[in-house]
Amino acid sequence: MKRFRLALVGVLAGALVLASGCGLTSGSPMVDDVRPGSIGKGEPLKGADLTVTSKEFTEQLILGAIMGIAFEAAGADVLDRTGIQGSIGAREAVKSGDADGMYEYTGTAWITYQGNSEPIADPQQQWLAVRDADLKNGLTWLPKAALNNTYALAMNQANFRKYGTRTLSDVAALAEKDPGAVTLCVESEFANRADGLPGMQKAYGMGLPASRITQMDTGIIYTQAAKGSCVYGEVFTTDGRITSMSLAVMADDRKFFPNYNVAPEINSESLKKWPAIADVLNPVTAKLTNAVARELNAKVDVGGEDPHQVALEWMTGEGFVRER
Repeated sequence: MKRFRLALVGVLAGALVLASGCGLTSGSPMVDDVRPGSIGKGEPLKGADLTVTSKEFTEQLILGAIMGIAFEAAGADVLDRTGIQGSIGAREAVKSGDADGMYEYTGTAWITYQGNSEPIADPQQQWLAVRDADLKNGLTWLPKAALNNTYALAMNQANFRKYGTRTLSDVAALAEKDPGAVTLCVESEFANRADGLPGMQKAYGMGLPASRITQMDTGIIYTQAAKGSCVYGEVFTTDGRITSMSLAVMADDRKFFPNYNVAPEINSESLKKWPAIADVLNPVTAKLTNAVARELNAKVDVGGEDPHQVALEWMTGEGFVRER
């Protein structure tokens, strides 16, 4: 899967970051003029100096800002060290105590960091397994969000109206009934991984011929699916282009794809010192869904807005914090 490839590249990048200290010793104070809304009442983090971090892509930058803004409203002084390149660097910052927390993905932790080859189908069981395994690493996982940044197939609205498929089982049935109706645009890696297209076809009994499958770069897939050049395109479920291009996402009704639910990953010593971190973050995490992520990601990737400002507007709009 693409994120596995990026994670492997990130191992080297993360190692260089750790060796040089770049990205872990720099940072800037968050200076949002916010006060408690529905979270942070009584400022239970007053007196805390907390550092938040994240990976470098849009969704992570937004989530890192959300965490930091929540801490600010609860009274903490917050240092912003978001945007660390690669997967390993941000996690190691939390693990070492150079940062106090970040939002991380259960599937990434289970497979990339904890070295497991088989994902766990049930999202809650996947989170529990990750949480239990990371306790010995000095990391505590707080409850997960519904937000699940995994793979899916999507189609434009014209094809959705024409074929009426809503699930991958529907796609498989359509392929059997009308083989010429189903064409796929996918990344080359997805096309060749057991946990990508081959596994999906096996799980759903699709059996699509190679002539109906076109391999291309990620960004092109979205535009081709939106144009209808391919009936179905491989997408990431929280990508903002799903919303901006009005794509219809097929449900993974047999739960084939791994779960990548997001959850706060907190340095255990920091949580022990400031246990209110959990109470501050849990209500926020509970509001994070794929629909929310698509909307926020689109504001940045399509609308060109600043990730921190997008996070602040969402936090105030939800009533979690108030601006002074």
